[in-house]
Amino acid sequence: MDIVERFLRYTKINTTTNREAGAAGIMPSNPTEHDLAKLIESELKELGLQNIKRRENTITTAVLPSNSAKKLPSVAFFAHLDTSAEQKNDTKAQIVRYEGGDVTLNKELDITLKLSEFPELANYVGDDLIVTDGTSLLGADDKAAIAAIVNAAQFFIQNPQIEHGDVTFGFLPDEEQGLRGAKALEVSEIKADFAYCLDCCGIGELIYQNWNAGDAVVTFVGQSAHPMNAKGKLVNSLLLAHKFISMLPGGEAPEYTDGVEGYYWVKELSGNSAKTVLKLDVREFNEAKYAQRMAFLQDLSDSFAKIYGAHRIQISLKDRYKNVFNYLADGENSLPVVAAKQAYARLNIEPKVIPMRGGYDGAVISEKGVPCPNLFTGAHNFHSIYEYLPVKSLRAASNVICEIVKIIAEK
Repeated sequence: MDIVERFLRYTKINTTTNREAGAAGIMPSNPTEHDLAKLIESELKELGLQNIKRRENTITTAVLPSNSAKKLPSVAFFAHLDTSAEQKNDTKAQIVRYEGGDVTLNKELDITLKLSEFPELANYVGDDLIVTDGTSLLGADDKAAIAAIVNAAQFFIQNPQIEHGDVTFGFLPDEEQGLRGAKALEVSEIKADFAYCLDCCGIGELIYQNWNAGDAVVTFVGQSAHPMNAKGKLVNSLLLAHKFISMLPGGEAPEYTDGVEGYYWVKELSGNSAKTVLKLDVREFNEAKYAQRMAFLQDLSDSFAKIYGAHRIQISLKDRYKNVFNYLADGENSLPVVAAKQAYARLNIEPKVIPMRGGYDGAVISEKGVPCPNLFTGAHNFHSIYEYLPVKSLRAASNVICEIVKIIAEK
């Protein structure tokens, strides 16, 4: 089966992540993730892979056994089954030949993919683009990755003369809501020396740095009173929360930062005069600076308690995921990074090494002991009705997988 046909086949299964079910601890959050996993399982069986396991929580793995007499490093490749909850409509994918200018996605609804808004389109003149009809996501995040992985598995099955070590292919649920599938993954079952996720954007992107990420929940307890006799009695917890927020460093918020600049994100504020809960995201690339940010919030809470009383404030600080770079023993010279860069070079793909201002399954997998950089899928505009996937980029993503496996065998 051609990779484009595979991808289009996957897009017909709507696997929108269900945040309510996920919050209730249900995995997969959407039963249709089972449907997609069953389809992938059937394809892998048809190809002849071994140790195929589709678990109750939908985590699905399969192994391409080593065909080498040498003891080679083992590698794994991961994709996620769910798509973002930003749009829930079924995907109606279409292939258009891009000749420049704007792309009409839906003439009736006047929905257009505009070159002026997405200038990177100019890089794909003369290419086929897979787009939607403008009423849904495309789901290339992360079904393009699934197609690339299964296509790579097919390549090695059809070319048994190419030497390779053990290669594991993994498909995880509910990445789009807190990397839940990766957190449930038992890496001891994978037996990989290192791994890769395919979960970033345009051709050439290579990620081996992401956030150290933490959550802070601050609860403010006030004293309610009727406003007609509130003087000297009312303590408004909403105003306590605002005073706390005002003491956060100015300019260190998402809307003021980029690159490797960290931040505090005032993400949610809810409550009334008696009780208010503030939720913050803490993000920093550097591990020491991340620890300093978390310590700052604890110190701020302690100081606040001295002023207003310890019974007025409670803080909970938790780590969410870590920077993959923390787990690359030799940093940029580690085997997974070097192999990826060499694979790009062999395919005449310019590496675009960027720090990811977000998280992905590989952050959790790395923390569990399997270093896991992130490769491109080739798609653009994740989580948007303007998501599109150049066919050449999709094929390149699969080719990178194949080259990495070859390079590992050579080393």
